[in-house]
Amino acid sequence: MADFLLIHGSCHGAWCWRDVIPALKALGHNARAIDMPSHGDDPTPLEQVTLAGCRDAILAASTPETIVVGHSWGGYPISAAGEAAPEKMRALIYLCAYVPISGLSMIDMRKRAKRQPLMPAVRRAEDGLSYTFDPDSLRELFYHDCPEETVAYAMPRLCPQATRPQTTPLSLTARYQTLPKAYIRCANDQAIPPEYQAEMVQDWPRDRVFSLPTSHSPFFAAPSALAALLDQIAATF
Repeated sequence: MADFLLIHGSCHGAWCWRDVIPALKALGHNARAIDMPSHGDDPTPLEQVTLAGCRDAILAASTPETIVVGHSWGGYPISAAGEAAPEKMRALIYLCAYVPISGLSMIDMRKRAKRQPLMPAVRRAEDGLSYTFDPDSLRELFYHDCPEETVAYAMPRLCPQATRPQTTPLSLTARYQTLPKAYIRCANDQAIPPEYQAEMVQDWPRDRVFSLPTSHSPFFAAPSALAALLDQIAATF
């Protein structure tokens, strides 16, 4: 049995793991999800959200036996947590997520991709503290292969994403490198280009990189398949 801690990406919340948690539990695992600061039920004001605060929320929910799964932008705070206290977790799994390069922010990493499918849909707040996505673009970007019910469930729950933690560079050392890691690439992703996902882990061992034939939201498009793959990966740590 593994203990999974599930970390959402930009504008989402713990709610996006609704279908994956019972699927993991059916396989005999413990699984839970938390809201990052200012998301879901977390009351942190947008102006107070930092990468360090996101890191600390993960560490507070993690144990030495926890496998931390980060989706999309969630790759950054899980990496920050792994750098700060690798002893507080068993392994990291990146789910179509940004894998940091030391010294770069998430925005820096996003800009390194040769294609930028997200940018036409970004709507920045006037105060510069946050952004959202054009509602008319959400289905194609995130949910194009998801059931109608889950799209209807997700759309009203999306919230503004604080900008500051995503423009904060992350420095990584050998502490982070000691953690076992795996990557799940989503081959039909319309948000983070699949070829860029492959590029970010091109120097990883091939047996640490996996694939799902889904959009950027495998937690809705194929929750049972995602749970089965997480089960398979957990057995290797």
